[in-house]
Amino acid sequence: MQATATTLNEGAEHVPVNSCNKVVVASLIGTAIEFFDFYIYATAAVIVFPHIFFPQGDPTAATLQSLATFAIAFVARPIGSAVFGHFGDRVGRKVTLVASLLTMGISTVAIGLLPTYETIGILAPVLLALARFG
Repeated sequence: MQATATTLNEGAEHVPVNSCNKVVVASLIGTAIEFFDFYIYATAAVIVFPHIFFPQGDPTAATLQSLATFAIAFVARPIGSAVFGHFGDRVGRKVTLVASLLTMGISTVAIGLLPTYETIGILAPVLLALARFG
């Protein structure tokens, strides 16, 4: 009976503990980067962006418009989850995780490099919203 139990256990697939730890660490790093992005953007949306991207008119309206661009990320997040989840099943989770982190990084750099409202007019907040969606 013991030989049978050993034989059954030998055929079972075991996921290496090292592999599980790598997945947990990679997911933790990705989540930390995402929430750091939310924190930095929320701070900038209240303090800096109303003056740079929405300078015309009422300061309260400018702050609300700036916070609306912050809300875009909460709309984009479930859409990105569906898209990247699909590609994660097709291409592989590691490739998809790297692609999503690169997309977040490129979007963050693009926001930092955007010209102001005085430079390109209404296109500045539009580009801000598009970069935030990415």
